[in-house]
Amino acid sequence: MDFVQTIALSAGLAWASGLRLYLVVFLAGVLSYFGYLQLPATLAVLQHPLVMAAAGTMALAELVADKIPAFDSLWDSIQTFIRIPAGALLAAFAMGEVDPAWAVAAGLVGGTITAGTHFAKAGSRLAINASPEPFSNWLASFSEEGMVLGGLWAMLASPVVFLSLLALFLIVAGIVLIKLWGFVGRLLRRV
Repeated sequence: MDFVQTIALSAGLAWASGLRLYLVVFLAGVLSYFGYLQLPATLAVLQHPLVMAAAGTMALAELVADKIPAFDSLWDSIQTFIRIPAGALLAAFAMGEVDPAWAVAAGLVGGTITAGTHFAKAGSRLAINASPEPFSNWLASFSEEGMVLGGLWAMLASPVVFLSLLALFLIVAGIVLIKLWGFVGRLLRRV
């Protein structure tokens, strides 16, 4: 695996973990198990049947939980304490057998990417939950799952394109977070 692929894997796992951690762990394990994804030895545990079963079960639970308005925001609030550290660890371990400084740097950057993605997702979903109909919530949920699948495919097919799209996504996520922060501030002032 060359350096660009390694960086794309590290950043891609971190980014996707902010949206759907369990789906990412499950897919990475399954793809690696069947030889479609070359994971470094430091992430080989993802293809263990127990890890794939646990991640698959949690991915199914999240698939359902994420479709229920208001419950999805409760789920996201709990997942804040799971997705961000897990995304940081996946990013660090995706670097493989490298100087520990590189792994720590990847973990720090990966955790930041995961946090930004997670908070943009959770904040957007909180705003969507303000609408009374469930269809926008379902559309957002299916879109997030599609983004994860498309992002992982792009990460494997063309790491440079994926990294470019990730940079664009992070800029948009930053703008969304700024807007959401203003929305929350206005909401708190009304209360």
